Amino acid sequence: MKLTCYIIDDEPLATEVIASYIVATELIELKGIFLNPLKAFQAIHDDPVDLIFLDIQMPKISGLDFIKSLKNPPAVILTTAYREFALQGFELDVVDYLLKPIPFERFLKAVDKVQRLTKDYPLLAQDRFQDEFLYFQKDKVNYKFVLKDIIFIESQRDYSRIISKDGEIKILQKISELEGKLKNKGFLRVHRSYIVNLDLVDRWCSFELGINGRNIPIGRSYYKMVAEKLNR
Repeated sequence: MKLTCYIIDDEPLATEVIASYIVATELIELKGIFLNPLKAFQAIHDDPVDLIFLDIQMPKISGLDFIKSLKNPPAVILTTAYREFALQGFELDVVDYLLKPIPFERFLKAVDKVQRLTKDYPLLAQDRFQDEFLYFQKDKVNYKFVLKDIIFIESQRDYSRIISKDGEIKILQKISELEGKLKNKGFLRVHRSYIVNLDLVDRWCSFELGINGRNIPIGRSYYKMVAEKLNR
């Protein structure tokens, strides 16, 4: 499965180069390009990705300050025309930095480092979100749910039933909307009517899985993805 990424750089030419490299390699999936880092900040919150290519010198906020502003940052590859910023980047646990103009071979090496890191630590992406939470609204009241405590979500047409270790709540929101919010956060849609917390699955077969003492069906069209995720 491909890693997903954003490019965040206020130089259109630089973003075009990186985007062309991504297309040429077919190793990762480009989810968006942002010339404005403030818009990128909102995108990362709403639709997290595995990796960002991040320029250091940008208006309003530097790439280094941008990393510091993220509570749970994805893997970061810095792109910069200034070598002296590299040390500061590594102090923030970036995976690599690319010096502009970026050679294709150097780009490949950086992406390979991210892929090896993900392969060696397959739960790394999930671990970043263990203490994250979302608020769900019912009757104009917002209720806080810690993501790691949510067991599964069941679709009930325009409503969704969220079952957690602390209880359950029925909200006026479609399961497809919740699927987008929970993407890359340790959850997986296993049926048109169910999303489950992968960490809490204790058994599974070709047609159902067990989670917290309950049986959840696995849809035929979802089985391949479920098997891939659980076999990891």
